[in-house]
Amino acid sequence: MKRTKLDDRILPEYTRGEEIFNMVTHIVGGAFGIAVLVLCIVFAAIHHNGYGIASGIIYGVSMILLYTMSSIYHGLPANRKSKKVFQIMDHCTIFVLIAGTYTPVLLCSIRPIDPFWAWVILAIEWGCTIIGIILNAIDIKKYSTLSMVLYLAMGWGIVFRFNLLPEAVGMSGIYLLVAGGLAYTIGTIFYGLQNKHRYMHSIWHLWILLGSALHFLCIILYVI
Repeated sequence: MKRTKLDDRILPEYTRGEEIFNMVTHIVGGAFGIAVLVLCIVFAAIHHNGYGIASGIIYGVSMILLYTMSSIYHGLPANRKSKKVFQIMDHCTIFVLIAGTYTPVLLCSIRPIDPFWAWVILAIEWGCTIIGIILNAIDIKKYSTLSMVLYLAMGWGIVFRFNLLPEAVGMSGIYLLVAGGLAYTIGTIFYGLQNKHRYMHSIWHLWILLGSALHFLCIILYVI
């Protein structure tokens, strides 16, 4: 696989209004990520949960990374070469957030019930993250469809051990997990329409924020 040079990469064409909206929404997401990081650490410390502290840090940092990379990418002028670099970082950190969100659920809730599957799924999630990062670093456009499939497969991978979730997070936790997954999935529809209609990417950002919020509620209330 030959890596496509930065100069040969073509950026999506967004209006100035779209880019401002894209940037602002994910600045909000970055601020939310900082709050998530702090709250996860505090709640885990209160419950003397070592796994909660470690996985909460991974989860919070992964969210901060995604929203920070995205807001910088959308905030940079289109004629800056650095915008192409941050586009790559933006796409790569989506994988990081998916695996980062799985981490506290697996280590704090699934591991006490079924340690084997908790560690197996965790290894698969982070393994897919590495693969996704490599593919996007090589060529975002060429592997865009494969990346989207990988995003969805990683996000819904837990369904193969869905039987563990009722005991792990309870029905209320399941509702929040599924609702968050649906928010992310519905968002991909708007992402797929971004080349046909204006502000579709911006709407996708809103669905991503909603998905993040719902998963955070599950993690802070039923996991850590």
